[in-house]
Amino acid sequence: MLKIGDFSKLSRISIRMLRHYNEIGLLTPACTDNFTSYRYYSEDQLPVAGRINALKDMGFGLSTIDEILRSYDKPQAIAKFLAIKQTEIQTEVVEANRRLLLLETAIERLRKDDNAMNYNVSLKILPERYVASVRKVIPAYDHEYILWNILMSETAHMKLQPADNSCGLAIFHDEGYKESDVDVEIQISVKGSYADTENVVFKTIPVVEIASVTYKGSYEQLNAVNQSVATWVKDNGYVFDSAMFCIYHVSPAQTQNLDELVTEVCYPVKKK
Repeated sequence: MLKIGDFSKLSRISIRMLRHYNEIGLLTPACTDNFTSYRYYSEDQLPVAGRINALKDMGFGLSTIDEILRSYDKPQAIAKFLAIKQTEIQTEVVEANRRLLLLETAIERLRKDDNAMNYNVSLKILPERYVASVRKVIPAYDHEYILWNILMSETAHMKLQPADNSCGLAIFHDEGYKESDVDVEIQISVKGSYADTENVVFKTIPVVEIASVTYKGSYEQLNAVNQSVATWVKDNGYVFDSAMFCIYHVSPAQTQNLDELVTEVCYPVKKK
């Protein structure tokens, strides 16, 4: 038998943690002296302590480690636990890499221009337009390509004539931001007159006054852009009026380099 201090050294688990493991039933002493209350561990418990350390290093919580130890004679069950944790960590890695990219992009912009995080807001009139439109509820904002694929496939035979300075845009119709099932409409301005298809509607869009910001780079800048627009609207006596939209002057369909994207964020507004 090993005293708790000796077992602590051999297992590389602190005495404090050994006491905690005992309290939660994860690793209990082999015996306890009734007179001194000293805890004694068996040498046979060292492999169990090693498994606990290994599972903690993999990122498992103590409650899950307890479940795994109870199933340790079932390799398939253990493999399932490990596979689930592997998927979780891979997801965390993807998210961590996304955050690193955001940080790198922000640092790079600030190195190039001390005012890089400030965005100029313009008030402009978007004239009447005749557009090809597709509007649907899609799983999430980054699934917008579904709408563009529908538009392209259903109008391929029409040989649509783009209007002068035509750019694609997306309108976000939901009242607020949503994490899923988002109501999005895409439009491109065209010349001529065309018949509707199953999902593509041709219509005339009236004149609209907008507060807009045109910026270059990834869509991760949208929060800062929106803050600039909100401040401008408040300071200039306007209020928001109808759904916001983005005009894609240089879109992901034209470049895979996020730094080359050019987007105009547009908020319809009116005077108070």
